[in-house]
Amino acid sequence: MEYSHKPVMPKEVLHCLSPERGGVFADGTLGGGGHAELVLSALPASGRLIGIDRDDDALLAAGNRLKVYGERFTAIKGNFFETRRILNELNIAKLDGMLVDLGVSSYQLDNPERGFSYHVDAPLDMRMDQNASFSAYDVVNGYDHGELARILREYGEEKWASRIASFIVDARKKQPLNSTFELVELIKAAIPASARREGGHPAKRTFQAIRVEVNSELAGLKQALADIVDCLAPGGRLGVITFQSLEDRIAKRVFAELQNPCTCPKSAPVCICGKKPKVRILTRKPLTAQQEEVDENPRAKSAKLRAVERL
Repeated sequence: MEYSHKPVMPKEVLHCLSPERGGVFADGTLGGGGHAELVLSALPASGRLIGIDRDDDALLAAGNRLKVYGERFTAIKGNFFETRRILNELNIAKLDGMLVDLGVSSYQLDNPERGFSYHVDAPLDMRMDQNASFSAYDVVNGYDHGELARILREYGEEKWASRIASFIVDARKKQPLNSTFELVELIKAAIPASARREGGHPAKRTFQAIRVEVNSELAGLKQALADIVDCLAPGGRLGVITFQSLEDRIAKRVFAELQNPCTCPKSAPVCICGKKPKVRILTRKPLTAQQEEVDENPRAKSAKLRAVERL
């Protein structure tokens, strides 16, 4: 498959990051380079962008797409959770802007070999980094009932979590589950028919939960966002695009705490904790895609963009 990347909310991203200011920017979830290309095209000639991704296919595609920018673009294999370390290795003191797009790329969803989609039969994989040893197969066939139910509940907000976990555990006693369609059929069997008629595909929440677990997408996200803010120069901006309520709540909470970190009682006449605001929130409410964009790219419908500026 050709790696295509249609960046969501391009105008809103450029408005929040304001790359025309110049400096060093980073794209923590590079994908096919769509957002990175937007930023690079708006940066002054002296500007530079660092692209980070765990997926070798994404790094290759973005490298080809952005090679016209020469040394102004640097691709790094890694996780944006490690932004501080990556910047240290590149001898970059501070960033002037960074974008983190927490969605799964269309390429990963649509490529049948990657196992992200419940619409295509494929091996149980879901690894963003295909060199990683831990996959969806290990979660589905290795986690006990309690752990399976927990991740389905916490990461998928699946109300039938315990029942789905029971069906998985019972089925794998006969033989391991190997394919996405095997898992989909179990999920359908576990969820009562009346509930399956509500809220889209019955496997959506379970697949989301397993993907999040395989790639450790939420564990440590709060700390990662706080670390990125510490890597910003004064006036530097961080934008976060989310596609599910769990991610959005974490970003909202982190930004609120960084803007108002004071822990003093509300009755205290003056602040004595000494904690000072680190950021100014730029988006009082998250920005969402305009209907025109959603018509062209339906996956943009659930996207939300929040942004802050370093004080």
